[in-house]
Amino acid sequence: MGIDHLAKLAKRSIIQQSKHRLIFNNSISESNFVSHYQQCRVYSARSMNTSATKISKTHFLSFPFSIWKLTPSSASAKTRIGFLAWYLGALESRPIITKSISSAVIFAAADVTSQMITMTPSDSLDIIRTLRMAGYALIILGTAQHQWFNFMGRVLPKRDVISTLKKLLLGNFAYGPVINSAFFSFNAALQGENGEEIAARLKRDLIPTMTNGLMYWPLCDFLTYKIVPVHLQPLVNSSFSYAWTIYLTYVANLKKVSD
Repeated sequence: MGIDHLAKLAKRSIIQQSKHRLIFNNSISESNFVSHYQQCRVYSARSMNTSATKISKTHFLSFPFSIWKLTPSSASAKTRIGFLAWYLGALESRPIITKSISSAVIFAAADVTSQMITMTPSDSLDIIRTLRMAGYALIILGTAQHQWFNFMGRVLPKRDVISTLKKLLLGNFAYGPVINSAFFSFNAALQGENGEEIAARLKRDLIPTMTNGLMYWPLCDFLTYKIVPVHLQPLVNSSFSYAWTIYLTYVANLKKVSD
């Protein structure tokens, strides 16, 4: 009986202490709520007075113009980010066709620039010539770039200086002659030249083109192989090709050797 009585007293004491704590906590939460509510009222009154002062000093017509000034920049930034995300996704899902179309656009723009530099006021743009340049990039160059840069990435995966120089040398003395020969041959064939005429054109134009390329491409290739990821290297290479293609399309459209 003594033990049971002590257990009942302990249970009653615990219940009473729990009630006191609950009442105490409720009182604290109520006081905190009242204090917080009063602070909010004071803050809202101050902010309303401040905003009223600002509005009275600023003409109401300035608000739409200020919003209008901020909107285009943010919209253009979102557009650029959206286009970049779309392009990277296209490179991932359809790499060859994406690189081919990118090269075709760059070659077409470069050829138009080349024509505008050399044309006289009485001349007009040769659209057929531009389509030949774009067709070469679309059919041959895009695929060739994709295969070459992926091959270099597998054979020489590192980006140290020695590996980069090896890629540079292979690009200028192995890939360069082949791709330039394909360019001159493709363009000449579309102009109706036969095999002998194409061979004569290559003999006349290929070596000077390669020599001039050694003054332009080594630095471009070094930056491309050293810094740019493999899947973006064809795009960067085509971008560097813009200035080079202005010269290249001019050489490719010189008269035949027999003329």
